[in-house]
Amino acid sequence: MNIGIDIRAAKWYRGTGIGTYSYQLINAINKIDTLNKYTLFSDCNSTSINFNSNFKISSTPNINTNNFWESVSLPINLNNEDLNIYHVPQNGIGLPLDHNLPFVITLHDTIPAHMPDTVGDKYLSLFNSSMEDIVNRCDGIITVSNFSKEDISNDFNFPKEKIYVTYLASEDIYKPLDKILCSTIIKKYYFLPKNYILYTGGFSPRKNISGLIEAFSRIHDKLPNEMKLVIAGTKGKSYSIYKNLCEKLKITDKVIFPGFIAMEHMPYLYNNAALLVYPSFYEGFGLPPLEAMACGIPVVASNVTSIPEILGDSALLCSPYSIEELGESISKALLDNVLRNDLINKGFMKVNSLSWERTAIQTLDSYKKITSSDKKEDT
Repeated sequence: MNIGIDIRAAKWYRGTGIGTYSYQLINAINKIDTLNKYTLFSDCNSTSINFNSNFKISSTPNINTNNFWESVSLPINLNNEDLNIYHVPQNGIGLPLDHNLPFVITLHDTIPAHMPDTVGDKYLSLFNSSMEDIVNRCDGIITVSNFSKEDISNDFNFPKEKIYVTYLASEDIYKPLDKILCSTIIKKYYFLPKNYILYTGGFSPRKNISGLIEAFSRIHDKLPNEMKLVIAGTKGKSYSIYKNLCEKLKITDKVIFPGFIAMEHMPYLYNNAALLVYPSFYEGFGLPPLEAMACGIPVVASNVTSIPEILGDSALLCSPYSIEELGESISKALLDNVLRNDLINKGFMKVNSLSWERTAIQTLDSYKKITSSDKKEDT
């Protein structure tokens, strides 16, 4: 097969979950497949991946913007390309209108259909105006959990047999590191204390950061070692809400917003944490818990949407809608050493059961099924 993949999202690899997915997918495919031919469409001249000879890069126009969705929204012209299948990993945004070969997209979730108020304006507009048409032009859809598969099928009346689930994985950079080294680096660059509970994963209201702050306010005086709460990441438009909530609850000295964390420092941030809390209301998959587990850090997470499917018993799951239950789970995961060790061990087992190589193999299998089905429909 000659497989075309839109890899424009891969240049956003250091900033978004979809960018990570696009980068790691093509990186893993490059490692395992020397038989199929690949045409990768990119608006970036350089990549850190040393591609094999069966890969070629096709340059596309570069849209000069800092908005991820604007950068990938312009469809790529495929008229001069001899392809057997074309894959758009970034939720189908940028899928060509001319449907003269099998199309597959990766649709990570349908959050805008369920929690529109928690989605950025640009993507919400694209989703509402284009997603139904994009889905209708697909010969197959790849998604990242069975939960998302159900949502996609129900929200767009798309056949389940044409939806393929491929789980994601943590990256190789996430692993246990020397604690003294991690503490030194995190203190030097971000002035963070030695003992902290960590949240990372975006500032959207669906991430339930307000619930986390309120839960922490109820238990912080019962936690050991002057434990702080670190809410890491670029401060979005919801930041003022969280900051004001900390002031209202009189815990501004207990909650730290360090802002953007460089990707090369993320493993140190995880390793230095006492606990990761991921209290999201809605996820199609959710990578931060796996990244923390790969570093040997126990995780408290929500028991809703895709999270129980992905994490199982490797995390302490609780209702994100109960502030009391969230606070009790945080306390338990910090104070119960038997539970902590159990979560750490199960976390390693969970991480080891997932890999980007497996994701790539399952993706290639979906390509074969989609092209085979397309040929049958033509006969």
